Amino acid sequence: MTEENLVFAGDFSATTRDQWVSVVEKALKGAPFDKKLVSKLYEGISIQPLYTRADWPSEGDPSGFPGSMPFTRGGRADGAGVGGDGWDIRQEHAHPDLKACNAAILADLQRGATSVTIRLDRAARAGVDGEAASAEALAGVDGVMVYSTADFDALLDKVMPEMVPLSIEAGAQFVPAAAALAALWRKRDVADKAAQGAFNADPLGVLAETGALPTSVDAALAQMADLAAHTSKTYPGVTAVAVNTSAYYDAGATDAQDLACSMATGVAYLRAMTAAGMDVAKAARQIVFVYSVGCDFFVTMAKLRAARKMWARIVESCGGAESDRSMTIVARTADRMMTRRDPWVNMLRTTVSAFAAGVAGANSVTVLPFDHALGLPDDFSRRIARNSQVVLKEEANLCRVVDPAGGSWYIESLTDQLARVAWTTFQEIEKAGGMAKALENGSIASQIAAVHGEREKNIGKRRDPLTGISEFPNIQEKAVTPPKPDLKALRAGIAAGGRGSAAALKSAPKGGLTAAAIDAAAGGASIGAMAEALKGPGASVKALPKHRLSETFEALRDAADAFKAKTGKWPAMFLANMGPVAQHTGRATFSKNFFEAGGIETLGNNGFADAESCAKAFKESGARMAIVCSSDALYEEFVPKVASALKAAGCEFLFLAGAPGEKKQAYLDAGVNDFIFLGCDVLGTLRAALARLGVTN
Repeated sequence: MTEENLVFAGDFSATTRDQWVSVVEKALKGAPFDKKLVSKLYEGISIQPLYTRADWPSEGDPSGFPGSMPFTRGGRADGAGVGGDGWDIRQEHAHPDLKACNAAILADLQRGATSVTIRLDRAARAGVDGEAASAEALAGVDGVMVYSTADFDALLDKVMPEMVPLSIEAGAQFVPAAAALAALWRKRDVADKAAQGAFNADPLGVLAETGALPTSVDAALAQMADLAAHTSKTYPGVTAVAVNTSAYYDAGATDAQDLACSMATGVAYLRAMTAAGMDVAKAARQIVFVYSVGCDFFVTMAKLRAARKMWARIVESCGGAESDRSMTIVARTADRMMTRRDPWVNMLRTTVSAFAAGVAGANSVTVLPFDHALGLPDDFSRRIARNSQVVLKEEANLCRVVDPAGGSWYIESLTDQLARVAWTTFQEIEKAGGMAKALENGSIASQIAAVHGEREKNIGKRRDPLTGISEFPNIQEKAVTPPKPDLKALRAGIAAGGRGSAAALKSAPKGGLTAAAIDAAAGGASIGAMAEALKGPGASVKALPKHRLSETFEALRDAADAFKAKTGKWPAMFLANMGPVAQHTGRATFSKNFFEAGGIETLGNNGFADAESCAKAFKESGARMAIVCSSDALYEEFVPKVASALKAAGCEFLFLAGAPGEKKQAYLDAGVNDFIFLGCDVLGTLRAALARLGVTN
């Protein structure tokens, strides 16, 4: 036995990047290196196939240590949680029925969730309750039917506020909703210092999402500042303000644009709070940043790390001490990546997102149930969402390593590049007058729309593939049916609800609005009554659109399903497979995935030896369209005969699978009408095919 240390790399000379590139280019056989191996983000950032120490300085430790400037590597030295416990597992709840929602909350808390988010329904967020909420059909829509402290009491039956952080989403009614919850704490004798949660006042986020505020922007910011000042003074375990960028991300923003909007919004809120008399330290500690995160693992990690780096620099510039520069991040799996078709794949998407957010140091992570895009979740989908985090934390032990990406040449470089691009956009927003102005003049909306248009084209061509949607669709899938509460019955139960008095809010002294609202809520005033008292000349802008990545393909699937419901069968495409299986199976499979992505059923077979038998089978199938599938070697022989025979058999439109190259005109002359191949406009081709089949106009 020898004690000699073996250094295997010592027997080889160091290889330079140029040498490596030279070898790679030989393997590519003339194909351009940048086109084949270098990809680009929508921000314009190039992603290299290989990173070395040349891409990130090894000296000086520019990312610092976790818990210290520039906070890239995390806000705490021991990770996102306390004592190495990792991030907070947060579940969202929006079931309109108070009893059903209460049962779901208790089930989550008993089985792994450590905090909850309560989304108030559209009526409460609009400041409407009682008969008006029912009459306007807002009650129970997209949220819980909570309109008062009594409703909060029923919703949170057996939930201990001093042990469970409660986060509420109340839209523009953040003061009334916060007052109603705070009045519940008072009713239950919860000590001010024991209360935990987040009021999530985010007037600019609401303006971006809905296009309206019930007061002017300045008045809304003043209300937010009053809530923040009261919260900071009264409830040390509660935050008042949220910077939620979901509206921008769901509209199609890049991660850099999302970061820029968050920083510009955060600065606007700092200004409002300091103008109301708060110092920078207290104001900064009142803000929680809520980021939607996608399923690009490395970009998500870089995004959250870049966010901390940027915010630390902003707070530093505002005079905040290092202890005040740490950012609190709530990462939420993005709505835009959730699909209605083949929703089971969403489990994979959200798991990747949660994994990335957890290891990137998010303080809290919310995983949407896999059936989120379809409606309300059931017990099973909530359990999967909850357990995906429990497994990541308790079995994979992700929370035991602080910033595992630290020092990675790729992640560090990507973090820095993303921060720089975002910082430039942030500066442009500030130079143009700030976030409110950017929403008013539509400049940020136009920038996001441009990116969304580019992304939509790439999705349509499958350059950005969507598993289960544009790739590997399953038109035979069993539909997932979400729970459907009886809104009519639930609305009947609130029609006679009282509103209480909130008159005192109109004469509340400066800096005393929130305190007056809590007193009013404790006295029985409803959220709607308080909202009416706070209402003023409103603000309006054009709301940002809300998109999902899969929406264009799913619209085709919806049209095809409607066609099937009407006629008894899906629109069909006959696969004219020519020659032996080995010759046609690759392109037949490609064609099946291609057309079924639009809901067009492909009629398969084992192949045909001649044009006559193919034409006979086509006629018997009842199809109106066909696609010839075989190898390039057989096309020259088969295409003229098969095209002629199929057209004679009644084929109205004939496709050929594969790029035609220089033989395109010959194939067209033979009777082929169109071609499908990698990189073609899949969405446009499917739309045209469905129109020809009478499925769409």
